Amino acid sequence: MRYMLIGVVGNYGNENQGDEAILEGVLVQLEKTYAIQRDHVLVFTNKPEQTCRKYGVQAKPLYIKKKSAPGSLLATIRHHKSIIRKLDLLIIGGGGILMDLYINGLVIFGMYGWLAKRCHTPFVIHGAGAGPIKTPLGKRILKKLGNTAASVSVRDTASRELLASIGVIRPIQVMTDPAFQVPISQSALRKSTTPKKFGVTAVPYFHENYWPEENSGKYERYINGMAENLDNLLQKHTHIEITFFATKHPHDTNVTKDIQAVMNFPERTTIVEGALTHRDIIELIGEQDIVIGTRLHSLILALAVEKPSMAVSYHPKVRDFMEQIGFSEKSIFIENIHENGSFFLDAYRDMTQDWDDTQAQFKTASEKMKGQGGRITVPPTL
Repeated sequence: MRYMLIGVVGNYGNENQGDEAILEGVLVQLEKTYAIQRDHVLVFTNKPEQTCRKYGVQAKPLYIKKKSAPGSLLATIRHHKSIIRKLDLLIIGGGGILMDLYINGLVIFGMYGWLAKRCHTPFVIHGAGAGPIKTPLGKRILKKLGNTAASVSVRDTASRELLASIGVIRPIQVMTDPAFQVPISQSALRKSTTPKKFGVTAVPYFHENYWPEENSGKYERYINGMAENLDNLLQKHTHIEITFFATKHPHDTNVTKDIQAVMNFPERTTIVEGALTHRDIIELIGEQDIVIGTRLHSLILALAVEKPSMAVSYHPKVRDFMEQIGFSEKSIFIENIHENGSFFLDAYRDMTQDWDDTQAQFKTASEKMKGQGGRITVPPTL
């Protein structure tokens, strides 16, 4: 079925390259499944001009900025009502947008569902991650959004269970993250004989310039734990090289600088400065042998490129992902990283006992995830 105009709303145009990979994945799914040309897609984004230029889509601002949050919400409703009324379908997702860690974000996405309903425009929740949801307001918004949607699909079973637990009664499909649909070049899919190149990402865990709640003690323990783990790896294996890269610049880049500053072997590390696109990140990951990821999409893109990986789980979605692909033992909770200075070293030892088999296992997991991508479920009446 070909539609005249499809709307897509998510955390786009926010310099988070994981979300940019999700958007391209959604566009690929629309092209493959329904032959939707990109100029028939309208993306609601934080940077309309950039999104339009990058993907060849139409674009509108995610919200209209005013002096207050309520003022911005009302202005967005007034401005976007006529736009959403013209859509044949609105896609809400993917990404981890169904959570109240940042309550304003959930209010915005809930508003889009409410506005679509008022405008008689069908909408779907597609490939999203849910949780954590801890506030009564967050539960009410998400329950209403899920039960009003024409269809609901999430990227893991934990998200499905959470939505069901708060009262979403619609059938909930589990699919893989849309980012797995991003095309991967053959050059990025290289295999190695001796794993020596590590790509490492970090996240501003409880940092005052990023996290909703600042806690300098937790941040410093995390930084020191990462540094100790990496130092132990470098001390034991003198051939290893570490490249720090960011999926959200400059926030994550600054964290890697803090880690590097307290390391004993900083000269054996390199920090990729400047912003990378998600396609740049795919190519960079292709040059690595192993990825140590905190951001979920550094791990998703690593698996898309069939790279073995370890995870530092700062959010339940990271742990859920590692369990989903069958490598939960290669994941450590971020609050425990300072208590186990040999986690990376031990995981590396396990991986290299049979390196060819390790690479084969991650390749199999990659193929499975790509094969479970699913399709965007649209209302049958359209």
